[in-house]
Amino acid sequence: MNTPVRFFAALPAAETGGKDKQQGPEVTAHQRESHGRPVRQVQVTGVAEVSCPADRASVRISVTSTKESVNEVTKSISRRLEYILQTIRQHGVTDEDMSVRQCLHRDADSFSMDAEILVTFSDFEKMQQTCSVLLEKLDKSVHVGAPLFFHSAACLSQLRLRACVSAVENAQQKASKISQLLGECVGSPLLVREEETKEWRNEDEAAGREHSSTPLLPLLSHMPTTTASSQVFVSFSFRDKSRKKQ
Repeated sequence: MNTPVRFFAALPAAETGGKDKQQGPEVTAHQRESHGRPVRQVQVTGVAEVSCPADRASVRISVTSTKESVNEVTKSISRRLEYILQTIRQHGVTDEDMSVRQCLHRDADSFSMDAEILVTFSDFEKMQQTCSVLLEKLDKSVHVGAPLFFHSAACLSQLRLRACVSAVENAQQKASKISQLLGECVGSPLLVREEETKEWRNEDEAAGREHSSTPLLPLLSHMPTTTASSQVFVSFSFRDKSRKKQ
């Protein structure tokens, strides 16, 4: 991310006089902590952007049946539903990541039943294998929807943390270069403040929602990503050269 470099350097002056009033509140606070001595410091802004692909995907699998009696339609759905659940479990998905909904209704002289399984996958390769097996074995009697990719809360939290840490590292690199240019040595941080954060997600997954029972490989190549950016303000002290000489 290319942004203009902004930095401030504060070096001791021979006479501080009334210059304190022209300095920011943070500099004034540091001077008080230093017993009236000017704080030798460099202030920089660091920025960073970090992106990561979706780490979760949900897939809707549905079956439907119409029979003359409730018993027949229930057996028809139960057989396929049991096979689907067994196949999903065999690919490492736990019951906590599955939900099942069944609906029975009557149409004139027949009974219809719909069953829908919503599955959340964290392993996209196993998701692809599961869907392929179901489509191969059950053919037209099963409907496998296109996967909906998303980011888990833990993934987003880690993404924001990485962006902030990278921004601080960027600020530290700037401060180090500036210190070398001024013939100084950068010291400990005096202040670290995150000034701005942004987060956005691309919309590549929208095209996948329009198609059902679509081969998964094309969808995986357009996996959505979320990007987080962070801007931080950091103030570093300059090392005291007089102490080093002593």
